[in-house]
Amino acid sequence: MSLGGVLVLALAAAAFAQWSAGREAERIARALTGGEPSRAPALITRYGCGGCHVIPGAPGADGRVAAPLAGLRERVYLGGVLRNTPENLVAWMIDPRAFSPRTAMPATGITEAEARDVAAWLYAH
Repeated sequence: MSLGGVLVLALAAAAFAQWSAGREAERIARALTGGEPSRAPALITRYGCGGCHVIPGAPGADGRVAAPLAGLRERVYLGGVLRNTPENLVAWMIDPRAFSPRTAMPATGITEAEARDVAAWLYAH
């Protein structure tokens, strides 16, 4: 096999491994949150999340007001005050001021089901 053929195979194997890891992350996120990550990009846009946060993979989510949300599943705290669990993340998105009255994050009107979808996206990415 030529060097070019080996390179193509190596790139294909790397792409498959990345795709497979992404599918596994989504499966885990669905199990943790009860949400569907594929619905989240539209919700992130509807509720304006990307106006304040950088959210990897979400179109237009490049805000610089609040913390970037990459790697959220690996963090210990949400908003600096709440233990990072799927239930707490959903509750935080619904009513952040219930946990931190002086937070700049507004109550957006997101429903629990929608918050679960967004939480699934955040935990998968």
